[in-house]
Amino acid sequence: MVFSMDLLPNQIIRLAQLGLEEDISRSKTIWLCTSCLTCSVRCPRGVDLASVMEAMRLMTLRKNIDYVIVPQISSDTIKELPQIALVSSFRKHTA
Repeated sequence: MVFSMDLLPNQIIRLAQLGLEEDISRSKTIWLCTSCLTCSVRCPRGVDLASVMEAMRLMTLRKNIDYVIVPQISSDTIKELPQIALVSSFRKHTA
């Protein structure tokens, strides 16, 4: 998934260290993390990046910032997507 991310996971961690929550909430990276745990396994410092990404998502959602705006999804797109993708997206990306 890293190829789709606008910031690398280590950059997200750095933004968090600097307290730049606004930059984190605007990033696609926290929403694209699939929690596959690959980054956590590969991290040389043993950081559980998947849990950090989940925490970042929760912090953003608590501010009522939605990544997916349902009315903006075209009906053609909705028809093409598998229903499970829509349900999981709504659970993960909307408050």
